[in-house]
Amino acid sequence: MDLNGARVLVTGASRGIGEAIAREAARRGAKVIGVARSAGALNAVMQSVGGVAYPCDLSVETERASLVNRLEAVHGPIDVLINNAGVDDTRMFAGASSSDVSKVITLNQIVPIELMRQALPLMQSRGRGHVVNISSLAAAGGFAGMTLYCSSKAGLSGFHRVLRHEMKGSPVGLTIVEIGPIPTDMLANVKGLRAPERMFSRLRQLQLLPEVPRERVAREVCKAVERNTASVCLPKRAKVYPVLVGLPQRIVNAMTFDIKR
Repeated sequence: MDLNGARVLVTGASRGIGEAIAREAARRGAKVIGVARSAGALNAVMQSVGGVAYPCDLSVETERASLVNRLEAVHGPIDVLINNAGVDDTRMFAGASSSDVSKVITLNQIVPIELMRQALPLMQSRGRGHVVNISSLAAAGGFAGMTLYCSSKAGLSGFHRVLRHEMKGSPVGLTIVEIGPIPTDMLANVKGLRAPERMFSRLRQLQLLPEVPRERVAREVCKAVERNTASVCLPKRAKVYPVLVGLPQRIVNAMTFDIKR
């Protein structure tokens, strides 16, 4: 899909990877609609890229309900949905509360699934569209102290793989982006806990999990939309992890390829 002139909805667009994606999409000519909870930061980013700011707390069910319909009613059809909003909760699981569990699973897994539920039928009816889900290499190989985050991203990646199989032949493209450590506020939180930081350090020493600039992630995401790329893995040397995790689904796909939907 050509991003020039396309309407692109980016969640979590006020900072970090979401901000970088919004800037890169705008640079390629997209009309960006940014969603985030932090109204001030979001407004500043959208003003700088000529985009539309829509402050919204996606963790609140009433705020995310019918979000896509509400945006399309004002701004027109959304061509690309980029599910980027997410949260970490770096702590040993024994110290997690019920609200911690709800917060992480809701924002990292339920929210992107719900926004896809809203957007995909509209895209399919128009015969065009693309959805990008920003997941994590933590979905394939998790670290102690990141149990909730890893499991929520594993749920999102697993959902995406099955959905892609279900939508075979659809005019709507789907891309899963599984990334390692990115220098953002979220990574800074991870470095505040001894167990995951020591595990990250070990893999860095083995040169298996180097940090990737968020601007590179943004470029790869936009290229994936333009080229209808099924998956993106950064750093590329870690591709083996999601490949191995996704192998059972590919076997099922191969065995059932001739069954009509």
